[in-house]
Amino acid sequence: MNLPNQLTLARFALTLLFMAVLLSGMPYASSLALALFVVAGITDWMDGSIARRRNLVTNFGILMDPLADKILVCSAFIVFVEFRWIASWMVVIIVARELAITGLRLLAASKNVVLAAEGFGKHKTISQMTTIMAMLVLESYESWGMVGKVFGWHLFGQPWVNGFTVISQWVAMGLTLLSGALYLSRNRKIYLPDM
Repeated sequence: MNLPNQLTLARFALTLLFMAVLLSGMPYASSLALALFVVAGITDWMDGSIARRRNLVTNFGILMDPLADKILVCSAFIVFVEFRWIASWMVVIIVARELAITGLRLLAASKNVVLAAEGFGKHKTISQMTTIMAMLVLESYESWGMVGKVFGWHLFGQPWVNGFTVISQWVAMGLTLLSGALYLSRNRKIYLPDM
């Protein structure tokens, strides 16, 4: 198994560890979960970069890399609903979009067609990961001492990280809906001929 695929599999393991830490209730859990999430995000960037640079793109990577991203992101958002950090309807939209696209990819695979990630999908993933990191920062920055005070600077009467987190949630929502609609539209030949 090549290095990019090993990094993709590592992201599955990091997702489990991320969830275990976040749900543990231990001191500084959200800070440690943030660090694990950042590492997982770095593996996402590295596996694609290495695969393209070294010409190690495989069907396994094309299928599993976006799936690893979806599981990481959906797991984080679902846990956030349990903690009441985000509205459940937002997470329903995110999970529904990911299930729809995964279903489309599986249908395409059954027809020997491999659907790679598209530009809008990558922007959507980045926006979702940014939102997750912002929410983890929001929940943990007060325990960071002097470093945390930077995130607590007030803007319009509240810490700027509060406003940034809300904005990032709405941007992620918009890109989630837009990228899903475009992906389904561009690949409609896969699921519409039987209607």
